[in-house]
Amino acid sequence: GFFQSYAVEIELKDSSNATCLYAKWMMKFLIKYETNSSDYKNTTLNLPSIVTHNGSVCGSDRRAALLAVQFGNGHSWSNTYTKTNATWQGDSVTFTYNTNDTAVFPDAKRKGPITIVVNDTMRPVQLGNVFVCHSTDSVQTGNVTQIFWNVTVQPFVQNGTIGKKETICQADMPTPGPTVPPTSANVTTATTVSPAPTTPPKPVENPVTGNYSLKSGNTTCLLATVGLQLNVSQDKPHLININPKTTSADGTCGNTTATLRLNDGNSTLIAFMFAVKNESASVQKFYLKEVNVTLLNSLNGSVIASGNNNNFSQWDALLGNSYMCRNEQTLEVNEDLQIHTFNLWIQPFLVKANKFSTAEECPADSDLNFLIPIAVGMALGFLIILVFISYLIGRRKSRTGYQSV
Repeated sequence: GFFQSYAVEIELKDSSNATCLYAKWMMKFLIKYETNSSDYKNTTLNLPSIVTHNGSVCGSDRRAALLAVQFGNGHSWSNTYTKTNATWQGDSVTFTYNTNDTAVFPDAKRKGPITIVVNDTMRPVQLGNVFVCHSTDSVQTGNVTQIFWNVTVQPFVQNGTIGKKETICQADMPTPGPTVPPTSANVTTATTVSPAPTTPPKPVENPVTGNYSLKSGNTTCLLATVGLQLNVSQDKPHLININPKTTSADGTCGNTTATLRLNDGNSTLIAFMFAVKNESASVQKFYLKEVNVTLLNSLNGSVIASGNNNNFSQWDALLGNSYMCRNEQTLEVNEDLQIHTFNLWIQPFLVKANKFSTAEECPADSDLNFLIPIAVGMALGFLIILVFISYLIGRRKSRTGYQSV
């Protein structure tokens, strides 16, 4: 998938081949970096299926344990752990990413490895216990956000046996239910319970229209106004409205390609890719070329549904203009994923003065605009006929009155 990240499992053994450190977890990194054109891009660095753990250390009473992994093109991550006589806890996290990896950092201005260090905020864990946290946790430092989920870890494993007792993170703790007042044992009350009336499911309303934009330096380079609704058809159809208030936008602008990425609270990730095509020697148009969608479980970060379609040829307009479609449109990402758009207005290239240029309307809107004057004309014609009939009736009554005299 476009936002796929793999689980890592490491079991470190000491010189006697006994397990001394165990860890299994998932993580990814959201990184903002500067390009050669002095604008900023956002990228996602995911864990591949294969990592190494060179430099990892078991630890002892006098020495910290170290969990270190290396992956991709020069990227690495490590976490140190310290212990007391009764507890252990995380100490510090070190993350190094390499902007020479052009697949992840295209057109990066600063080249080479960049390292950040942050203190581990986890609370002390009883020595011999396994720390478990399925919920998503994130740590932001400068331009880097580290996201973790499905974490199971135990350094300083005792007697080579991984502990069976778990220390659960606060986010995984069950929410206490409402307190029920005690009832008197001396009173017996007969109650007739009527079956609750069945009510039809409430239809999903159209999504709220959101306004999104991208900048290259201080200049707006992409504008988008749209209401978005996902239709996930797995076990049964399920409609999800994208909330603009919780959705952030990032992406890239270029001369012939542009990408708008929308992130609805790290649970719904949608990417629209636009391109420029030559209609003739002198006429160029932009169009929607590709769409990526990933729907994540907000509790543990696992992928619920994902899809990619790079064979679109929609939303096309002359380069320098914008594209508008007030009517509902449907984008078929795959057989299980559809995107419904409402009140769409998009311009991915040549934005001037932070405003949309001349809009080219979709056929559905054009048909509506064509029908409106016809409907108005028919209404006026009907009104004229009513006036004419009223005139004839009035004239007839007048003549009848003269004859009576």
